[in-house]
Amino acid sequence: MNRPQPVERMVEIIKKLPGVGPKMAERLSYHILKMSQGEVDRLLDSIQKARQTMKSCSVCYNLSEYDPCTLCSDSIRDHSTICIVETPQDLIAVSKVKEYKGLYFVLGGALSPLDAVGPDDIRIDKLIKRLKSDSITEVIIATDTDSKGEITAVYLAEIIKKLGVKVTRLGYGLPVGGDIEYADEVTISRAIAGRKEM
Repeated sequence: MNRPQPVERMVEIIKKLPGVGPKMAERLSYHILKMSQGEVDRLLDSIQKARQTMKSCSVCYNLSEYDPCTLCSDSIRDHSTICIVETPQDLIAVSKVKEYKGLYFVLGGALSPLDAVGPDDIRIDKLIKRLKSDSITEVIIATDTDSKGEITAVYLAEIIKKLGVKVTRLGYGLPVGGDIEYADEVTISRAIAGRKEM
């Protein structure tokens, strides 16, 4: 028996979320249908409010309610160091580590020649502009340790070194082939402490 058309539409939309396959999308759809009207209203309201209030910080490109975000406008942070990450989720993971007191920059992805993602498709030009205008003495590259992250790290290191800025890469406390957003705080902490110059 086929699913009713309204459920089918829900499944198709939910299936587009990252990491959600057809079975999980179906389970989530039926779970939402079983929720009380109040729970559904709160879910819809939270999605709409997040979409309306969240914006991209004009300095680091993290998602924030404010522009500049609270990290960029924090005068206590070390404004001479920037940690480059691929996504806002990666930034959140690194920011949980108390040892790191510097600023951030969200690239918005990683270089991937096979997927036709080149330097113009992520924020490399905006990063270079920021490095030229701010008094940055060290850039920590915290891209993922998969092939895309490594390609991005090497590419960035070559460009940034030409600007006379020290470039370091997170130490390999992180598992090779893993995503930073799934690493625990201790692992990220060790990786930051063990970073090395590129």
